[in-house]
Amino acid sequence: MKLHELQPAEGSKHRRRRVGRGIAAGQGKTAGRGTKGQRARTGRGIKPYFEGGQLPLVRRLPHTRGFTNIFHVEYNVVNLSTLDAKFEAGAQVTPELLAERGMVRSPERVKILGNGTLTKPLVVKAHAFSASAKEKITAAGGTVEVIGQ
Repeated sequence: MKLHELQPAEGSKHRRRRVGRGIAAGQGKTAGRGTKGQRARTGRGIKPYFEGGQLPLVRRLPHTRGFTNIFHVEYNVVNLSTLDAKFEAGAQVTPELLAERGMVRSPERVKILGNGTLTKPLVVKAHAFSASAKEKITAAGGTVEVIGQ
């Protein structure tokens, strides 16, 4: 098949309807617009959201302020105080272990926050850490490992 041999599918193209060309054409006199009324007239017409004077749907709905950032990453967060209460000294904390113990919903994208204090050294592996959490974990003698995504 060559470029000059391309044709639209059979029955997909229609001839333009020529309205207002007499009674015999089937679309004469009022040209398919009915009789009288706003839609029968030429000119401006009706705005897409106009609802005959009723308060339009666009104005009935509340405004949504701001915008939604499509690049925002949602994390499952865990505080240091929780880690301190639930793990023994020297334990390895992983997202899978946190999910298994019911501390996060899923092991994907776990972030450790620095709320509370950490009294024992832990090896913590997570996708993200707050600055204060890193500080407190290393101060308690533990290590921080960021898991790549």
